[in-house]
Amino acid sequence: MSIVFVNRFYWPDETATAQLLADLAEGLAARGRRVTVIASRPPAGAPAAESRRGVRIFRVGSTRSARPGLAAKALDFATFFAGAFARLLRSARRGDAIVALTDPPLIGAGAWLVARVRGARSFHWVQDIYPEIAVVLTGREELGAFRPWRDRAWRGAAGCVTLGGEMAGVLARSGVPRSRIRVLPNWAPAGLGPLPPDVTGAVRVTWGVTGRFVVGYSGNFGRVHDLKPVLALAAAVADIPDIVFVFSGGGPQRAALEAEAARRGLTNVRFRAAEPRASLGASLGAADLHLVTLRPGCEDFVFPSKLYGIAAVGRPVLFIGPPGCELGRLVETEGLGRAFAREQAAGMAAFLRELSAAPARAAPYRAAALRFSAQGGGAPEAAAAWEKILAFPAPEAPECHPTL
Repeated sequence: MSIVFVNRFYWPDETATAQLLADLAEGLAARGRRVTVIASRPPAGAPAAESRRGVRIFRVGSTRSARPGLAAKALDFATFFAGAFARLLRSARRGDAIVALTDPPLIGAGAWLVARVRGARSFHWVQDIYPEIAVVLTGREELGAFRPWRDRAWRGAAGCVTLGGEMAGVLARSGVPRSRIRVLPNWAPAGLGPLPPDVTGAVRVTWGVTGRFVVGYSGNFGRVHDLKPVLALAAAVADIPDIVFVFSGGGPQRAALEAEAARRGLTNVRFRAAEPRASLGASLGAADLHLVTLRPGCEDFVFPSKLYGIAAVGRPVLFIGPPGCELGRLVETEGLGRAFAREQAAGMAAFLRELSAAPARAAPYRAAALRFSAQGGGAPEAAAAWEKILAFPAPEAPECHPTL
């Protein structure tokens, strides 16, 4: 049996799903499994086919537009969908396990169709849930028309893996039997861990923030992240020269966030490019505290994986998001930091003032973060878990839904 993964990004790309998939695919290959990945070709160029660390990689031609907007994104999704679908038809064999991630949205539905044609088994690794996210972000209810096709693919799969209980609930309400749903959290990128002060101190020198309390935001400035309250927080503590905010990454919200910070004259906010994986650990460790945010309405459909990298380097978290959501509860119950609703700027500011005035008060959060990271495991444990998941028998024929 071969395992065939399908996702728009893979090595040498360094998006979150590219890194997670590389860790998992290489981990399974190291355990003696035959692994193939179908992805898109990076703009810088990469072979259409190659092998790396035991993983066979096929890269299909597709657009990768730098332009913002739904039209450009839709073209990127459609061209990859077409190329991946054709490649999968050629690559999949009877008995194979086809595992589709969720970039682009609905690629899992195409993978399910190929599995039916080729006699393979389909699995969904649900990193985020579309079209629900698109409906929340755009307000366009008509995008929900894709939901029945997506649900049929979920129900017909041999297994669905997702990141948290709230996301699993969405799958269950869509008709997926609980026996075929597995909650498997993401993990920190391989190699992350606490670093000595001289390493993180050198990063702080490079950033020009030596001796200051650094509030970090690292990763994608995606639309599911609620970033406007962060600027309100920066304004609320602007009277404390020791506190500085460092944003590292890129994404659709970055330009607007930079412009708004400049308009408000927030000299305590700085922006940097995304950190390559090789230096991610030092970058995360250079901050005294990290921000994790989630836009209200998205809490059932996505679970930010940046939490695990932050925990791996032993840094506290300030979470801004819907009250009582799964991620906020996790931060509070595990002692990783504090969780606030977006309207609670005063409470957030008080928390920052407390930690910046007495850094030793962060010690319990740091210790809790390292405990949480150790108990969650990493890529090797994920590979072992996936081996068990992929051994699931193929489901019986899905129930008939004449309207689908």
